[in-house]
Amino acid sequence: MYAAVVRSFDSGPKYEKIAAPAPSGEHEALAEVLAAGLHLRVRAQANGSHYTSTEELPLIPGIDGVGRLPDGKLVYFVATDNAQGSFADQTLIDLRRAVPLPADADPVLIAAAMNPAMSSWVTLRRRIQAKPGFKVLILGATGNSGQMAVQIAKLMGASQIIAAGRNPDRLRSLTQLGADVVLSLAGDPLTAARSLGEASAEVDIVLDYLWGEPAALSMLPILTRRSDRSRLLTWIQIGSMAGADAAIPSAALRSANFQIIGSGQGSVTPAGYLAEFPALIQAIAEGQLTANPIVYPLSQIEQVWKTSADSQQRIVFVPQAETDLPSF
Repeated sequence: MYAAVVRSFDSGPKYEKIAAPAPSGEHEALAEVLAAGLHLRVRAQANGSHYTSTEELPLIPGIDGVGRLPDGKLVYFVATDNAQGSFADQTLIDLRRAVPLPADADPVLIAAAMNPAMSSWVTLRRRIQAKPGFKVLILGATGNSGQMAVQIAKLMGASQIIAAGRNPDRLRSLTQLGADVVLSLAGDPLTAARSLGEASAEVDIVLDYLWGEPAALSMLPILTRRSDRSRLLTWIQIGSMAGADAAIPSAALRSANFQIIGSGQGSVTPAGYLAEFPALIQAIAEGQLTANPIVYPLSQIEQVWKTSADSQQRIVFVPQAETDLPSF
């Protein structure tokens, strides 16, 4: 079979011919991969920087995808926790980490949308039980996951969605996805933090994909402007695009009813994620959540890998090349 193979964390994957793996247990199956998304998490997996990295090499990147089982059924699957990922013609999947798809589901759309949508969907249903009418600030709303978070917050009944990010074009587009207020984080960080405080003082939840300096600087401006500091504000750390560490002001934890929690692998069990997949898949398949995929054959992995990750489109690889696919 053919696969994208990482043999060094200092260089990207190469398209290689390798031996196909063989199932070794009752819960394993060798599936034909139909589509797999190039998520930021995949890039971090391939360069060894993600916190779940085992530093095992060589590895086939790809953390999820859509596959066809030997009996012909379509499934969405999360790749196993080893070096056999989804960027291949075929991959071993754990049937306990796969859910069936409708026969008419679009594999490319599912592969594009599931991962960026999963973080906010699972957060709002598993890490905190968001009640209809909640108000939310999304830090990093111009990223792919942040754009999904805007749509998901709207779908789950948010009464106010404040979206903050740096990319001006994406910020303008967020109102069409459901954002009530958009705020630019470009320019002076202290000025941006004050703007966040003025606009977001009454939110119930912060979905934070940035962390780092934006989080550290904006906590007190938000908390000190709340009309009722005894009303709980839950800050949920999901991503760290602005830095892995944030200098949390101690006054933030004393001056208001304020809690900081995280959401990701480990804080939510695999069973918890799996339980949310069917409803999320249904929302994507029914068009309640939108994505903007662009499809490439896996054979172009080396060229595509060098492109900027900051794109309006979600890159999806299909192992079987088709004549109408774009190329470099």
